[in-house]
Amino acid sequence: MNIATPLNIIDFDAVNRIAGQDLVSEVRKIDDEQYYPEAIMRAFGGTGAYGTHLAGQDASCDLGPAILSMARASETCLSTGFCMWCQDALGWYIASSDNAWLKTNILPKVARGEILGGTGMSNPMKAIANIEKMKLKGTRVDGGYRVTGVLPWVSNLSEDGWFGMMFAVEGEDKGVMAIAQADASKSVKLRLDHEFVAMGGTATCQVMFRDVFIPDEQVIGDPAMPFIRRIRGGFVLLQCGMAAGMIKSSIDLIRKMEGPLGHVNRYLEKGADDLEAEYTALVADVLEMSRTPYDLSDGYWKRVLQARLRGGELAVEAAHYAMLHSGARGYVSGGEAQRRLREAYFVAIVTPATKHLRKMLADLDA
Repeated sequence: MNIATPLNIIDFDAVNRIAGQDLVSEVRKIDDEQYYPEAIMRAFGGTGAYGTHLAGQDASCDLGPAILSMARASETCLSTGFCMWCQDALGWYIASSDNAWLKTNILPKVARGEILGGTGMSNPMKAIANIEKMKLKGTRVDGGYRVTGVLPWVSNLSEDGWFGMMFAVEGEDKGVMAIAQADASKSVKLRLDHEFVAMGGTATCQVMFRDVFIPDEQVIGDPAMPFIRRIRGGFVLLQCGMAAGMIKSSIDLIRKMEGPLGHVNRYLEKGADDLEAEYTALVADVLEMSRTPYDLSDGYWKRVLQARLRGGELAVEAAHYAMLHSGARGYVSGGEAQRRLREAYFVAIVTPATKHLRKMLADLDA
């Protein structure tokens, strides 16, 4: 299913303007005050940044423009880039489903940034990999399911927002994936109870379900596993936009130091040219895979996992060298290099984290 044509067109000039002007002016506030840039998130929706990858299960589906938009925002602020990934993933779930109600009533608003929301799939992804237990439990009732439990981390989420979630069905050997709303009147409660070293402006919260009714019209995978297999490539590949933006910003920082500190920085093991060669190869690989996100083969899945793993590792390495090249200039409070280093570690620990990716790759090879 193709959504309305305007949602499939992206205005990259507008994306560049928002990232290079509006977002730049908010970065310190986002980092220092854990400020969630809601207006900027909605503005990106107006550029088409959240709509280009929502062609549904269509051969023309291409994640590339969404990844490049996310990368551009991440060059300036990884918190915002991550929120864009959350938004993209929410739309990806719905567009990849066979749920006509969600496609008609929710998807266009997600694509335009009128509805903001998250993924809620960190715990289920870990549960599928036998890293932790499923946090949500559901019971089948007339017209849907009753769900109870707590999701510890859901981002880009505020009151009335929408998010993906998965629960284990009591008495049955299956899980169900659905799209839920953070509606307090329906016993879905949000709690903000943390303080990160970075990424505080991502509207990340704990979501509590107290006997919440999830109607069949919000279910997208029953059972969940065949649907998870369908969306997994896009889910992981989209995250490479965060990595690409982080790597690019670190390379740019290193180049800024070539004038004042190049005479001594040349003794460091890696410089901008070394990192740029690896970055260029990674982005080319990601964009090639972006054109076939519904490839269900194990070979494609392994390649996606390897790219995501390399993206996380290179993001941390590039930020590390940006800090070394910047020296004391990057180590001061408010220094850009120290902020980027703190943010880079998030790329390596957000689900699927480096260790999670390595486990999945080992399981594929077993």
